[in-house]
Amino acid sequence: MAPITIYRQDALFDLIKNLSKAEKRNFKLYATRQAGYADAKFIVLFDVLDSMDEYDEQKILKHCPVKKSQLPNMKAHLYRQILVSSRLINVQHNLTMQLREQIDFARILYDKGLYRQSLKLLDKAKKAALSAEQSTIALEIVEIEKDIETLHITRSGITRAEQLSSQTTELCTLIDNTNQLSNISIQLYGLYLKLGYVRSERDLDLVIKFFKHKLDNYDVRTLSFMEKLHLYQAMMWYAYIRHDFVSCFKYSAKVIALFDEHPRMRPIYYDQYLKGYSRYLETLFLTRNYERLAATTKYYEKVVIKEMSELNDHAIILSHLALYFHKINVHFMEGTFKEGIELIPKIEAFLKKYNSNIDMHYKLLFYYKIACLYFGDAQYIECIDYLQRIINTRDTNVRRDLQCFARILNLIAAYESTQDYNLDYQIRSVYSFIVKMNDMHAVQKEIIAFLKRLNRIYASDIQAELQVLYKKMLPYESHPYERRPFFYLDIISWLESKIRGVTVAEVIQEKFRRSLERHKMKKNAVKDVLPVTE
Repeated sequence: MAPITIYRQDALFDLIKNLSKAEKRNFKLYATRQAGYADAKFIVLFDVLDSMDEYDEQKILKHCPVKKSQLPNMKAHLYRQILVSSRLINVQHNLTMQLREQIDFARILYDKGLYRQSLKLLDKAKKAALSAEQSTIALEIVEIEKDIETLHITRSGITRAEQLSSQTTELCTLIDNTNQLSNISIQLYGLYLKLGYVRSERDLDLVIKFFKHKLDNYDVRTLSFMEKLHLYQAMMWYAYIRHDFVSCFKYSAKVIALFDEHPRMRPIYYDQYLKGYSRYLETLFLTRNYERLAATTKYYEKVVIKEMSELNDHAIILSHLALYFHKINVHFMEGTFKEGIELIPKIEAFLKKYNSNIDMHYKLLFYYKIACLYFGDAQYIECIDYLQRIINTRDTNVRRDLQCFARILNLIAAYESTQDYNLDYQIRSVYSFIVKMNDMHAVQKEIIAFLKRLNRIYASDIQAELQVLYKKMLPYESHPYERRPFFYLDIISWLESKIRGVTVAEVIQEKFRRSLERHKMKKNAVKDVLPVTE
């Protein structure tokens, strides 16, 4: 057997692999701008790293005219040169970089004693910062202006001093409010990553007691764009982890509307815009609003993706994460698992291309959704393969809820695939893991108890046992806390498919058709009672 080569991560290598073609070309022009630099050692190092698929230090030393002891310094120099050249090409597309550049220019003018020119440049940058609600940068500029006015005679007068003092107070208040709201939002997000949804009355009480009073003290009418944005995001997460998907939909819609009211803010805060859109689409799925989900997903792909693709790699990554997630969700609602599986090669290519840029949370979510697509199409071996990627995750604190349900689905898929020769051992292992994660609730208990009995149930009694489990499960589907497993796996439809002897896809497709018919009848009924207008 050939030895296994272990490749380690390298910051410089990752940076080069994430450069666009334009950035690589610009670096070469920047690095060779002076005569005699074309064959510089750091440029040779760049070419070697760029040609490699995996980081290999031995290959670098073989092809670069550099000693091993010199390599760390050479890499540090190259790293800085790449960042400087990348900044030059990206500054025109990034307002924050432009503002920082203006501050640097103002400092150069100040050091040359050109105080008035420095103040003029700072004032222009401050207006741009205030317009984009870059409050922290605006405050930094005001502090520099105060230093210049205090240390040097600029004859600006007392009104100028009062103006700067007033701006400092206003900006400090604005920054403080924004920080408080963003802190609440990130705390709620961290709680969700660790625990998922609230799992009991105790969880709910803790969340309400800790966060509700913090969110009730704001009058939206008096808030700035950034304050509103962070408030809506905090309310979004507050509703989401409490299973209040109607309120979550409401606040995610407010985030989108806020950006529609201020379209110039979308390129600046694109990440916040995309997160709001993603939550909006997800709540449409969780509230089973198919028509709006399908229509919005198409609009998102046609309009939002195009707009974001013109910004940068990060915008492309975030926008496509949401697109693929919600395209899969549309297939889940329709029961079109086979068609959904056609997305997998694109998703795998996307994950491979941006592997170092996508965190484990999103990867686990993709693996689980793909596993569910395969499960719905009765491709249980492929389903198990993706579930194992989740089960083998080293960090059990990342999406513990997903890690628990992946193990349960893995048991069911093993049973369905007839690869259940060690099912008893698997059940004990899963049971132990779920108890350890403090995630053992009624639905999990019933499923594990059923699987435990399988080896002792006669084939002729399986249908009766399935009927019993089905009746036990039905009340949990609408239970405020026990319904959580149904967000991850349509257990009811699986049981129905086993009882009726049809596929899961057929059961979900039937339910989907009935849902559309009911929705159509409801719409027609509303039309019938509306008054006729001329």
